[in-house]
Amino acid sequence: MRAPKSLYRIYADRLRRSLDPAHLPRHVAVAMDGNRRWARSQGFTDPGIGHRYGAEHLDDLLAWCHDLGIAHATVYVASADNLTKRGSSEVAHLMSMVEQIVAERLLEEGNPWRLHLAGRLDTLPDTTAHALKAAVEATAGREGAHLTVAIGYDGQTEIVDAVRTLLEHEAAQGTALADLAARVSEADIDAHRYTPDLPGADLIIRTSGERRLSSFLLWQSAGAELYFCDVYWPGFRRIDFLRALRDYARRRQHR
Repeated sequence: MRAPKSLYRIYADRLRRSLDPAHLPRHVAVAMDGNRRWARSQGFTDPGIGHRYGAEHLDDLLAWCHDLGIAHATVYVASADNLTKRGSSEVAHLMSMVEQIVAERLLEEGNPWRLHLAGRLDTLPDTTAHALKAAVEATAGREGAHLTVAIGYDGQTEIVDAVRTLLEHEAAQGTALADLAARVSEADIDAHRYTPDLPGADLIIRTSGERRLSSFLLWQSAGAELYFCDVYWPGFRRIDFLRALRDYARRRQHR
Protein backbone atom coordinates (compact mmCIF):
# COMPACT_ATOMS: atom_id res chain seq x y z
CA MET A 1 0.00 0.00 0.00
CA ARG A 2 1.29 3.44 -0.92
CA ALA A 3 1.68 6.04 1.77
CA PRO A 4 -0.64 9.07 1.52
CA LYS A 5 0.70 12.02 -0.44
CA SER A 6 0.74 14.08 2.75
CA LEU A 7 3.27 11.67 4.28
CA TYR A 8 5.47 11.91 1.19
CA ARG A 9 5.30 15.68 1.43
CA ILE A 10 6.23 15.64 5.11
CA TYR A 11 9.13 13.27 4.46
CA ALA A 12 10.34 15.33 1.50
CA ASP A 13 10.23 18.52 3.53
CA ARG A 14 12.19 16.83 6.31
CA LEU A 15 14.79 15.67 3.81
CA ARG A 16 14.96 19.16 2.38
CA ARG A 17 15.59 20.71 5.79
CA SER A 18 18.28 18.14 6.59
CA LEU A 19 20.44 19.18 3.64
CA ASP A 20 23.28 21.56 4.42
CA PRO A 21 23.61 24.12 1.60
CA ALA A 22 27.37 24.03 2.10
CA HIS A 23 27.43 20.38 1.04
CA LEU A 24 25.20 20.54 -2.01
CA PRO A 25 26.60 20.00 -5.52
CA ARG A 26 27.08 23.03 -7.71
CA HIS A 27 26.40 21.05 -10.91
CA VAL A 28 23.91 18.17 -11.12
CA ALA A 29 23.71 16.10 -14.31
CA VAL A 30 20.86 13.68 -14.98
CA ALA A 31 20.65 10.86 -17.51
CA MET A 32 16.86 10.85 -17.91
CA ASP A 33 16.47 7.17 -18.70
CA GLY A 34 13.43 4.90 -18.79
CA ASN A 35 10.73 6.92 -20.59
CA ARG A 36 9.58 4.03 -22.78
CA ARG A 37 9.67 1.46 -19.98
CA TRP A 38 7.69 3.81 -17.74
CA ALA A 39 5.01 4.19 -20.43
CA ARG A 40 4.70 0.42 -20.76
CA SER A 41 4.51 0.00 -16.99
CA GLN A 42 1.62 2.51 -16.95
CA GLY A 43 -0.28 0.53 -19.57
CA PHE A 44 0.21 2.86 -22.54
CA THR A 45 0.17 1.02 -25.84
CA ASP A 46 2.46 3.64 -27.37
CA PRO A 47 5.71 3.71 -25.36
CA GLY A 48 6.62 6.98 -27.06
CA ILE A 49 4.11 8.69 -24.77
CA GLY A 50 6.80 8.33 -22.13
CA HIS A 51 8.87 10.93 -23.97
CA ARG A 52 6.15 13.53 -23.44
CA TYR A 53 5.93 12.78 -19.74
CA GLY A 54 9.72 12.79 -19.56
CA ALA A 55 9.99 16.17 -21.26
CA GLU A 56 7.30 17.62 -18.98
CA HIS A 57 9.16 16.31 -15.95
CA LEU A 58 12.19 18.46 -16.75
CA ASP A 59 10.23 21.42 -15.34
CA ASP A 60 10.12 19.65 -11.97
CA LEU A 61 13.84 18.94 -11.94
CA LEU A 62 14.68 22.55 -12.70
CA ALA A 63 12.29 23.78 -10.00
CA TRP A 64 13.93 21.45 -7.45
CA CYS A 65 17.39 22.70 -8.41
CA HIS A 66 16.33 26.33 -8.30
CA ASP A 67 14.74 25.87 -4.88
CA LEU A 68 18.02 24.52 -3.51
CA GLY A 69 20.26 27.07 -5.21
CA ILE A 70 21.83 24.52 -7.56
CA ALA A 71 22.88 26.76 -10.42
CA HIS A 72 24.03 24.22 -13.01
CA ALA A 73 22.01 21.33 -14.42
CA THR A 74 22.79 19.11 -17.40
CA VAL A 75 20.28 16.65 -18.84
CA TYR A 76 20.96 13.80 -21.24
CA VAL A 77 18.05 14.05 -23.67
CA ALA A 78 19.26 11.90 -26.55
CA SER A 79 22.56 10.24 -27.30
CA ALA A 80 24.06 10.05 -30.76
CA ASP A 81 23.17 6.34 -30.70
CA ASN A 82 19.53 7.13 -29.89
CA LEU A 83 19.24 9.18 -33.06
CA THR A 84 20.63 6.47 -35.30
CA LYS A 85 19.36 3.25 -33.72
CA ARG A 86 15.82 4.12 -32.65
CA GLY A 87 12.91 4.02 -35.09
CA SER A 88 12.36 7.13 -37.17
CA SER A 89 8.86 7.72 -35.80
CA GLU A 90 10.08 7.52 -32.21
CA VAL A 91 12.96 9.90 -32.90
CA ALA A 92 10.59 12.33 -34.63
CA HIS A 93 8.26 12.22 -31.62
CA LEU A 94 11.13 12.82 -29.19
CA MET A 95 12.41 15.75 -31.25
CA SER A 96 8.95 17.32 -31.35
CA MET A 97 8.82 17.09 -27.54
CA VAL A 98 12.17 18.85 -27.35
CA GLU A 99 10.85 21.62 -29.60
CA GLN A 100 7.38 22.01 -28.10
CA ILE A 101 8.15 21.52 -24.43
CA VAL A 102 11.84 21.99 -23.63
CA ALA A 103 12.72 24.83 -26.01
CA GLU A 104 9.40 26.70 -25.85
CA ARG A 105 9.14 26.70 -22.07
CA LEU A 106 12.58 28.16 -21.70
CA LEU A 107 11.28 31.18 -23.60
CA GLU A 108 8.53 31.86 -21.05
CA GLU A 109 8.73 35.08 -19.08
CA GLY A 110 10.10 34.50 -15.61
CA ASN A 111 12.00 31.35 -16.50
CA PRO A 112 15.45 31.88 -14.91
CA TRP A 113 17.40 29.24 -16.84
CA ARG A 114 19.92 30.04 -19.54
CA LEU A 115 20.25 27.31 -22.16
CA HIS A 116 23.50 25.75 -23.33
CA LEU A 117 23.86 22.88 -25.79
CA ALA A 118 26.19 19.90 -25.92
CA GLY A 119 26.32 17.57 -28.89
CA ARG A 120 26.38 17.67 -32.66
CA LEU A 121 23.41 19.73 -33.74
CA ASP A 122 23.97 18.77 -37.37
CA THR A 123 22.64 15.30 -36.48
CA LEU A 124 19.27 16.76 -35.44
CA PRO A 125 16.29 17.63 -37.63
CA ASP A 126 16.53 21.22 -38.85
CA THR A 127 13.43 22.29 -36.91
CA THR A 128 14.85 20.93 -33.65
CA ALA A 129 18.26 22.50 -34.15
CA HIS A 130 16.61 25.84 -35.01
CA ALA A 131 14.33 25.75 -31.95
CA LEU A 132 17.23 25.01 -29.62
CA LYS A 133 19.51 27.64 -31.16
CA ALA A 134 16.72 30.21 -30.88
CA ALA A 135 16.29 29.34 -27.20
CA VAL A 136 20.04 29.70 -26.64
CA GLU A 137 19.95 33.19 -28.15
CA ALA A 138 16.78 34.22 -26.31
CA THR A 139 18.13 33.16 -22.91
CA ALA A 140 21.69 34.39 -23.36
CA GLY A 141 21.15 37.40 -21.09
CA ARG A 142 20.02 35.37 -18.09
CA GLU A 143 22.41 34.94 -15.20
CA GLY A 144 22.69 32.59 -12.29
CA ALA A 145 21.01 29.42 -13.58
CA HIS A 146 22.47 27.34 -16.41
CA LEU A 147 20.78 24.39 -18.13
CA THR A 148 22.79 22.30 -20.57
CA VAL A 149 20.86 19.99 -22.88
CA ALA A 150 22.98 17.10 -24.16
CA ILE A 151 21.36 16.02 -27.41
CA GLY A 152 22.93 14.16 -30.32
CA TYR A 153 25.65 13.76 -27.71
CA ASP A 154 28.43 11.26 -27.10
CA GLY A 155 31.14 11.82 -24.49
CA GLN A 156 33.89 10.15 -26.50
CA THR A 157 32.98 12.22 -29.53
CA GLU A 158 33.13 15.38 -27.42
CA ILE A 159 36.70 14.57 -26.39
CA VAL A 160 37.68 13.82 -30.00
CA ASP A 161 36.06 17.07 -31.16
CA ALA A 162 37.87 19.00 -28.42
CA VAL A 163 41.25 17.57 -29.43
CA ARG A 164 40.53 18.21 -33.12
CA THR A 165 39.54 21.82 -32.42
CA LEU A 166 42.64 22.31 -30.29
CA LEU A 167 44.87 20.99 -33.10
CA GLU A 168 43.16 23.21 -35.67
CA HIS A 169 43.53 26.26 -33.42
CA GLU A 170 47.22 25.62 -32.78
CA ALA A 171 47.89 24.87 -36.44
CA ALA A 172 46.35 28.23 -37.35
CA GLN A 173 48.79 29.84 -34.90
CA GLY A 174 51.71 28.10 -36.61
CA THR A 175 52.48 25.78 -33.68
CA ALA A 176 54.52 22.73 -34.59
CA LEU A 177 52.91 19.41 -33.69
CA ALA A 178 55.94 18.33 -31.66
CA ASP A 179 55.83 21.56 -29.65
CA LEU A 180 52.12 21.12 -28.93
CA ALA A 181 52.62 17.49 -27.90
CA ALA A 182 55.33 18.57 -25.45
CA ARG A 183 53.15 21.08 -23.62
CA VAL A 184 49.51 20.04 -24.10
CA SER A 185 47.59 19.88 -20.83
CA GLU A 186 44.18 18.92 -19.50
CA ALA A 187 43.30 22.60 -19.42
CA ASP A 188 44.00 22.91 -23.16
CA ILE A 189 41.55 20.14 -23.98
CA ASP A 190 39.03 21.37 -21.41
CA ALA A 191 38.98 24.77 -23.09
CA HIS A 192 37.71 23.19 -26.32
CA ARG A 193 34.87 20.98 -25.06
CA TYR A 194 31.27 21.84 -25.99
CA THR A 195 30.64 23.98 -22.88
CA PRO A 196 34.10 25.22 -21.81
CA ASP A 197 32.76 28.02 -19.60
CA LEU A 198 30.69 25.68 -17.42
CA PRO A 199 32.02 23.59 -14.52
CA GLY A 200 32.40 19.83 -14.56
CA ALA A 201 29.70 17.71 -12.95
CA ASP A 202 29.67 17.20 -9.19
CA LEU A 203 26.82 14.66 -9.14
CA ILE A 204 25.58 12.47 -11.98
CA ILE A 205 22.22 10.76 -11.52
CA ARG A 206 20.98 8.02 -13.81
CA THR A 207 17.42 6.79 -13.52
CA SER A 208 15.83 3.46 -14.60
CA GLY A 209 18.18 1.12 -12.75
CA GLU A 210 20.95 1.08 -15.36
CA ARG A 211 24.44 1.23 -13.82
CA ARG A 212 26.56 2.79 -16.54
CA LEU A 213 27.33 6.24 -17.92
CA SER A 214 26.61 5.40 -21.57
CA SER A 215 29.19 7.96 -22.68
CA PHE A 216 27.56 10.79 -20.68
CA LEU A 217 29.98 13.57 -19.69
CA LEU A 218 33.04 11.32 -19.74
CA TRP A 219 35.46 14.23 -19.46
CA GLN A 220 33.37 16.24 -16.99
CA SER A 221 32.68 13.26 -14.71
CA ALA A 222 36.29 12.80 -13.60
CA GLY A 223 35.57 14.10 -10.09
CA ALA A 224 31.84 13.43 -9.94
CA GLU A 225 29.86 11.26 -7.56
CA LEU A 226 27.59 8.76 -9.34
CA TYR A 227 24.08 7.92 -8.16
CA PHE A 228 21.94 5.24 -9.78
CA CYS A 229 18.21 5.19 -9.10
CA ASP A 230 15.87 2.29 -9.96
CA VAL A 231 12.94 4.61 -10.75
CA TYR A 232 12.12 5.39 -14.40
CA TRP A 233 12.63 9.05 -15.26
CA PRO A 234 8.94 10.15 -15.49
CA GLY A 235 8.39 8.60 -12.05
CA PHE A 236 11.45 10.21 -10.47
CA ARG A 237 10.14 12.13 -7.46
CA ARG A 238 11.39 15.05 -5.41
CA ILE A 239 12.08 12.51 -2.66
CA ASP A 240 14.34 10.56 -5.03
CA PHE A 241 16.21 13.73 -5.93
CA LEU A 242 16.66 14.73 -2.30
CA ARG A 243 17.93 11.25 -1.45
CA ALA A 244 20.52 11.57 -4.21
CA LEU A 245 21.65 14.89 -2.74
CA ARG A 246 21.79 13.39 0.75
CA ASP A 247 23.95 10.55 -0.55
CA TYR A 248 26.22 13.05 -2.30
CA ALA A 249 26.65 15.11 0.88
CA ARG A 250 27.48 12.03 2.96
CA ARG A 251 30.11 10.87 0.49
CA ARG A 252 31.76 14.26 0.23
CA GLN A 253 31.81 14.75 4.01
CA HIS A 254 33.61 11.43 4.49
CA ARG A 255 36.29 11.96 1.89
